[in-house]
Amino acid sequence: MGKLPLGLLQQFVLVARLGNLSRAATQANLTVSALSHQMKQLEERLERRLFERGPRGVTLTVEGCSLLEAVGEHFDGIEDALSRYNRRAQDTFTLSASPGIMSGWLVPRLPRLVAAHPELELNLQSGSTLVNFEREPVDAALRYGRGKWAGLHSERLFGEWIAPVAAPELVAKMAGVDPGDLSQWPLLGDPNPSSRWKDWFDQVGGAPPRRYVASFDSFDAQRHAALEGLGVAMGRMVMSKSLIDAGRLVVLGDRYLPVDDAYWLVYPARSKDHAGLQVFQKWLLAEADDYCEHLPVPGNDESPSQR
Repeated sequence: MGKLPLGLLQQFVLVARLGNLSRAATQANLTVSALSHQMKQLEERLERRLFERGPRGVTLTVEGCSLLEAVGEHFDGIEDALSRYNRRAQDTFTLSASPGIMSGWLVPRLPRLVAAHPELELNLQSGSTLVNFEREPVDAALRYGRGKWAGLHSERLFGEWIAPVAAPELVAKMAGVDPGDLSQWPLLGDPNPSSRWKDWFDQVGGAPPRRYVASFDSFDAQRHAALEGLGVAMGRMVMSKSLIDAGRLVVLGDRYLPVDDAYWLVYPARSKDHAGLQVFQKWLLAEADDYCEHLPVPGNDESPSQR
């Protein structure tokens, strides 16, 4: 077999710990195809199957777990030894966020940040998997939830509301059907274990359908299906506002239901004194305050002081 290149083992450890080729490829500055080829090359050289490949990522086989246990800690030791030589630039800031909050809320506001702080170098990572701050060179993240993530500082930005949304084409097709009677509309199932549709019917009234037209494992996929006219989605208003303003989605009825989850800025203790985070944090909280003063939901009672 000969000696294995250390690079192959290093990439193996990265893929094994992230469980996702796309994210590992981004960190390694490789294409997904190139990284996948390297992992197959490693398996061929070891004559062992290291990964089970599935639609949601990769998982380690028994042989893969044994290899990670054997070599992982050694790479950790090398990284620890070199960490004091890798002081990160204070004017570089890396942020992780889901595709929805990234494109639906953050990106439209970034020109103001760039104009006010041209010295700040932004690295934006978009993905649905929560970043691992212990393993990844990320300074902070935008997250949606209850605000309790172990070992992280959390700052609440603003809340969220939900309402049924559909494409104008579907609304036109359903002309004459009462938008308040959702039992007569094709509904799209959401990925939330305690379905937002259940919350809606419990509080607003009505009965859920016996089956949904289709169900999805992510809100982004569900929203895209709604845009294509497949059915009615339970839309998050923060994420859907730009699409509603552009006329690509229509809110059915005039009811908006507040939910317990909210949007948060989170970061590990190591980032607290990072100059780039401090600049971004100050700008972001000011943007959140302004957004709370002009929330697009009729009848909302949230204010910046409630953050």
